[in-house]
Amino acid sequence: MMKQFPSILLVCFLFVFAFSSCYATTSSFIWSEDSTNTSTTPTPTTKLELESGSAILIEQNSGKVLYEHNCHEQLRPASVTKVMSILLIMEALDSNVISLTDKVPCSENAANMGGSQIWLDVREELTVDEMLKAICVASANDCTVAMAEFLAGSEEAFVDKMNHRAQELGMKDTTFKNCHGLDTDGHVTSSYDIALMSRELLKNHPSITNYTTIWMDTLRDGKSQLTNTNKLIRNYKGATGLKTGSTGLALYNLSASATRDNLSLIAVIMKAPSTKVRFAEAQKLLDYGFSNYSYEQFAKKGDVLKNIPVAKGTMSSIEAIFKTDCGTLLSKGSNSDIQQVISLPDAINAPVSVGQKIGEVFYQLNGQTLCSADIISNTEVKKISVSTMLERIFFDWFRVLR
Repeated sequence: MMKQFPSILLVCFLFVFAFSSCYATTSSFIWSEDSTNTSTTPTPTTKLELESGSAILIEQNSGKVLYEHNCHEQLRPASVTKVMSILLIMEALDSNVISLTDKVPCSENAANMGGSQIWLDVREELTVDEMLKAICVASANDCTVAMAEFLAGSEEAFVDKMNHRAQELGMKDTTFKNCHGLDTDGHVTSSYDIALMSRELLKNHPSITNYTTIWMDTLRDGKSQLTNTNKLIRNYKGATGLKTGSTGLALYNLSASATRDNLSLIAVIMKAPSTKVRFAEAQKLLDYGFSNYSYEQFAKKGDVLKNIPVAKGTMSSIEAIFKTDCGTLLSKGSNSDIQQVISLPDAINAPVSVGQKIGEVFYQLNGQTLCSADIISNTEVKKISVSTMLERIFFDWFRVLR
């Protein structure tokens, strides 16, 4: 038997490599699900009677506009300006440029800002965590300017960054003149643009809700009391934020966000005649959204779709996972047939890298794609070497002999 080993080994070696050299083919199939309350989102026909000068309601994940009233009118944002300031702070945090424990000094400029504030003193330093809390809960102008100077060296340089980021987000109605929102000629935005920056903040930096959902808290070892200026945090189910603003010229503004049953909405009110009206009309918009729409979550980032065989690799298969979340906004009150179309190879050849795209999934209704996601590998698989292949064949053959 041992004399036959070289011949058997050669035959096995040729067979394995001949088999593994076959190229993978791509297969597609359709999965159908009868789902209630799933139709494409219609153009809203309901007219909400609003007293505010401008308003908009969007769905957070898709950014789809569900209702709007003069949404591109350029108006004074007041302290809703701070949504952009907070966004830049969170981007610096999440990119590790700064940390929550960093100490932030207070300049004379910051201490003398006026308006809503926590009365910062030039002799004290607060952490970034404390600054964020004061900005999000108490709308502290002094803390906002201190953070602007800490991040960019000066308020002017920080405002330049704000305007640059606004351009990147497509905020065409916006020009920032300061980082806090006190009335300044030419400092304008629109409810549409506020919705854009609010969505960017909430969608990509969800940890901000650790601050925007605080109702009451303290600073300076309990000596400074904070109460949220956004009354919806206390009174509206699912409220997640976001920011109020008011001045004598701007009147009463609000970016209000809430989530219920996977549906996240952002309602923006500008130039309301009173604080009571801004909260009532933001609630009216949110109620309208939750009453008429739902969000269908098909898959989450990292979910495993299936296992895919790997040829010529150090592993025999990999898990094919979703690269991103996949879901869609749907109107309530109708039935429909949503189809899942999967485009994946039957097998792939090594090498395979982590994050490598290996296919796509589409969710369709009546031929219209509602959402799609790339399918990627969650594992690195190196191409098998000749020596490793021979070693495998030898051990497999040896086990057979035993």
